[in-house]
Amino acid sequence: MNLAARPAPNMTKFEHGPTETDLSRQAYGPWMTTVFRSGDALMAFARDLRIETWNDELESLTGIPAEEAIGRPCWEVLGGLDEDGAVVCHPGCSAARLARGGWPIPSRQIQIKTGEGRKLVTMSTIAAVNGKDGAVGLHLFRPAPDAVAEPAPESDLTARQHEVLELIAEGAPAKTIATSLGVAEVTVRNHIRAILLRLGCHSQLEALAEARRRQLLR
Repeated sequence: MNLAARPAPNMTKFEHGPTETDLSRQAYGPWMTTVFRSGDALMAFARDLRIETWNDELESLTGIPAEEAIGRPCWEVLGGLDEDGAVVCHPGCSAARLARGGWPIPSRQIQIKTGEGRKLVTMSTIAAVNGKDGAVGLHLFRPAPDAVAEPAPESDLTARQHEVLELIAEGAPAKTIATSLGVAEVTVRNHIRAILLRLGCHSQLEALAEARRRQLLR
């Protein structure tokens, strides 16, 4: 496995073997003075968001050759979307802006372009500070664990429990629910306890979230 970053195709050839400094410049361009190596897919971008490094692992992950990525804006190549499909890679990217300012950035999952369509990955952003040119950014990518949605289990709530659940979702307290359904308040509270038990929850808020996940609420 080649753990060094893929050099840009127009970098200088060395007749007598490159020095460590030469390797740094060959792999990362003149703005980066430290060699970073990673077994993960790695991309480095300059202050103008143009890609300076696209290593072998990232090429394998995306199916996009380094020659097609280097020199282009990172947002254009990655085309990142969040898990809901909203655009997160764009010229005003907040992660890049924070990286340029040298701020720490939490990892996140995004969908990136690949030769086979979009792929969900975990992206870590590193702010790398260069003495001459200020902060630049590195992105590390790892394939996200397969997020296969499990089919929602069938509801085993009774019709009355469904009614109580719907009224809870509308914000009605137990006393109001009892009046609405024409039953005693203690009966409503018994239904609520049964709902929590059957949904495996410990509070009404948690039960509502679980009911929405299972699509039990209209």
